[in-house]
Amino acid sequence: MMMRLVTLFTALALGLAACGNNSQPMTLATPSVPEAYQARVDTGPNGEPVQIPAIRAAYLTERNQRQQVPYNGPEAPGTIVVDPYARVLYHVQPGGQAMRYGVAVGRAGTGYAGTATIARKAAWPSWRPTDNMIRTQPDLYAQFAGGLSGGLHNPLGPRALYLYEGGRDTYYRIHGTMDPSSVGKATSAGCIRLFNQDIMDLFGQVSNGTTVHVRSQAESLRYEGPMTETPEGYVEPAGQPSVPAGAAALAPTAAAYPATSMVTDPYAVTTISTPYSAPVTTISPVESAVQ
Repeated sequence: MMMRLVTLFTALALGLAACGNNSQPMTLATPSVPEAYQARVDTGPNGEPVQIPAIRAAYLTERNQRQQVPYNGPEAPGTIVVDPYARVLYHVQPGGQAMRYGVAVGRAGTGYAGTATIARKAAWPSWRPTDNMIRTQPDLYAQFAGGLSGGLHNPLGPRALYLYEGGRDTYYRIHGTMDPSSVGKATSAGCIRLFNQDIMDLFGQVSNGTTVHVRSQAESLRYEGPMTETPEGYVEPAGQPSVPAGAAALAPTAAAYPATSMVTDPYAVTTISTPYSAPVTTISPVESAVQ
């Protein structure tokens, strides 16, 4: 009997020792950032090297990341198609395909619909508020009356495409952003903003004279269907399983403008309220006013 107890206790001790010796610290996997969104060095407005920060993996949702997708629209290859209601931009490719990019959309992004052309391309563009903006809100915009030079502090980011229709400026812009967390969401104002890496690469693929079609709300419904807005401020096709329970299905509408995450910007002095009873969000008067 005694020998059986000794054997049992010995086996138990060895078992516990084995468990202790074989245990390893748990390491959580860190989400990887695709190569296209990693940090890169660009030539700045004065010829100096400028570090473009990597996009955080948390911002790279499935709809936000550039990807080649089937395209069912009527536009010819080479055309850029902007859908401000589904918050995506397509660069149409041959063979019924398109490269799709996620975009942030400001109120001005739904203020124009139609077909225009890229009449101007600018690397590290400067920005100046309009005279009316300076006159009506001098406390915010008078400090920028002399213009804001190109750089990572500029709300247009590293590249901008300027749309003209019939030789006239539409004041519609496709550009980068100082706030990558806003991509995929609606913003308080402005036009169409891409991740800086995306606008840089798209900029290199298109030339002046490229056709750009901006969809109306009816066209968005026709080709994308109704969208569901999540509490985080993103949109997904209605009925998609990944949409959190309780998110309200909606037809794309220009009135759906949840605020974005906080903008780390030295000029951020304006506050706005958000839907879903979210905390007040601070935005930059420079970023929000881009036209």
